[in-house]
Amino acid sequence: MSAHIGRVHGHRRRAGGQRKEVTTWCCTIGCLVAFALLLVPLAAGAQLPRTIPRLGYLAFRPGPCTDTPTCEGVVQGLRELGYVEGQNIIMEYRWSEGNVERLRENAAELVRLGVDVMVTGGPVATRAAKDMTRTIPIVMAGDIDPVGDGFVASLGQPGGNITGVSALTRDLSGKRLEFLKDTVPGLARVAVLWNPVEPSAVRQVRDTEDAAHGLGLQVHAMEVRGLDEFEGAFAAARTERADGLIVLAFPYTAEQRARLIDLAAQSRLPTIYWTRVFVEAGGLMSYAASVRDMARRVAYYVDRILKGAKPADLPVEQAMKFELVLNLKTAKALGLTMPPSLLLLADEVLQ
Repeated sequence: MSAHIGRVHGHRRRAGGQRKEVTTWCCTIGCLVAFALLLVPLAAGAQLPRTIPRLGYLAFRPGPCTDTPTCEGVVQGLRELGYVEGQNIIMEYRWSEGNVERLRENAAELVRLGVDVMVTGGPVATRAAKDMTRTIPIVMAGDIDPVGDGFVASLGQPGGNITGVSALTRDLSGKRLEFLKDTVPGLARVAVLWNPVEPSAVRQVRDTEDAAHGLGLQVHAMEVRGLDEFEGAFAAARTERADGLIVLAFPYTAEQRARLIDLAAQSRLPTIYWTRVFVEAGGLMSYAASVRDMARRVAYYVDRILKGAKPADLPVEQAMKFELVLNLKTAKALGLTMPPSLLLLADEVLQ
């Protein structure tokens, strides 16, 4: 009996030892599995791409975005497509304060950050971005002559890493002269304020001269390279007995609009500007492609590229909406009466 009990007890002791070995083995395997599971997300996190896209906005002009119609339009367009800054898209703004060297540094910095798409607020910025990268997609926000500037092979087939929206020039030049002629009785000489730093400036001046020839007008081109040359340019316009002035698009003019408007008023020089913000600030008139409309279309390109489309396959769009904006108060101060035909054509008339 005792021997039987002893064998039973011995069997139990051996079974207990086996259970202990099994338990230890299971604990070891469990720890290894748990440790491996901890490593998986770390490795995956190191290998997976960013889930939130990063968009770079490169501008030659000063900021912030809320003071820049192009930038505001891009952000608005993105919001309409469901992109909310700080939630599902990261915005990297780089303002260059009208400094070419800083612009290039900002473009290089956006490349180093590895932005998914770069939006350029003007041809000067597009040039800097193009010089820094041939791989990061670049979307132009209203460049005037992307083919002539060498940014794209053609509007229909860009062929590289650049696409976006383009504004017409030749038709704009002729229309601006026509509107100025309709407004100013006896218009014969027109001064043109321009800056050669703008890649398409020479073509804009040439287009204006060609259109002026067809209208029987003389053009005096006034080259302005810096802020300290504005007064001299207006003095030259008076010397040339200019009857009117066209201000072409070039960097820092929008920021200096109050100064330019004052100089035009002091010179009693009826002026047509390249964007409506001048008229809203007291300028006489403007005729241009709608900056906000073009900028909102930029968001469409950004969205397509983020979803896998290649810039080379996205045709460059021409601006579709143009705005004529008039300021009757300024016209009255200059002793001018806006003709009814022009008032009917105007998209907006400021009293």
